[in-house]
Amino acid sequence: MPSVEDLYQEIILEHNKHPRNFGMMEDATVSANGNNPLCGDEVKVLLKVEADRILNLKFTGQGCAISKASASIMTEALIGKSVEDAKLVSSRVLESLNGKGGELELETDGDIASLYGVRKFPARLKCATLAWHALEAALSGKGSVSTETGN
Repeated sequence: MPSVEDLYQEIILEHNKHPRNFGMMEDATVSANGNNPLCGDEVKVLLKVEADRILNLKFTGQGCAISKASASIMTEALIGKSVEDAKLVSSRVLESLNGKGGELELETDGDIASLYGVRKFPARLKCATLAWHALEAALSGKGSVSTETGN
């Protein structure tokens, strides 16, 4: 019987190999670029928001398997949510991954929980959180964010 860690790894590999919602969006209403200069990961998060609801969410860019999988998982989890709910989910994910929040659970958090395993590899935390930081930058009206400056 596979362990939870094996399942989490399988989810990340699947999202990396077949990323969901990858590509440009011509009718995006907000977007932001995220950059991790230490490893070269780059992501652009594009959202179509109407009446405080995320109607569409896509990403483009290049990065490692964890970075790409995290962005893919994020898009699936947040399409259709209100902006406020998306901010709450993002905050919970970032706090959990940075050791300031509770554990992410497969039963309640779905594929997002697979990112929790990255906590064992501190050097990869910035990879897993890059898209989420870019999402928060887009929703707050910032055009870009870097893992090295926090801006």
